[in-house]
Amino acid sequence: MTDVVRPLVIKTTSGTDRPEAANQALTVAAGAEVSLWLTGEAAWFALPGRADELALEHAAPASELLEAVLAAGTVTLCTQCAARRGITADDVLPGVRIAGAALFAEEVLRPGAQALVY
Repeated sequence: MTDVVRPLVIKTTSGTDRPEAANQALTVAAGAEVSLWLTGEAAWFALPGRADELALEHAAPASELLEAVLAAGTVTLCTQCAARRGITADDVLPGVRIAGAALFAEEVLRPGAQALVY
């Protein structure tokens, strides 16, 4: 048995509208080297201070989880989701990139990749 780490890609569409799903995605992402994609209502978490708006009893603070992901992995904001919300590259947290479906498809189609959607 080898110790090869599989690429993990997590896509979350959940924001403060679905706090449990959003927090679950951030919790799993914070525990691994990962590529986290923020889409739909999760797009707002790419902005400074917005993850603080997610409050969930018995859960780690979303802002701390997001910081952990940024430190160990990548965070990508969906291009179309950003555009629909008027979010630009100048608005997002340091380390957050904006990219589209072609890059998402490339990441999830890598050999051995595991994709999770919340």
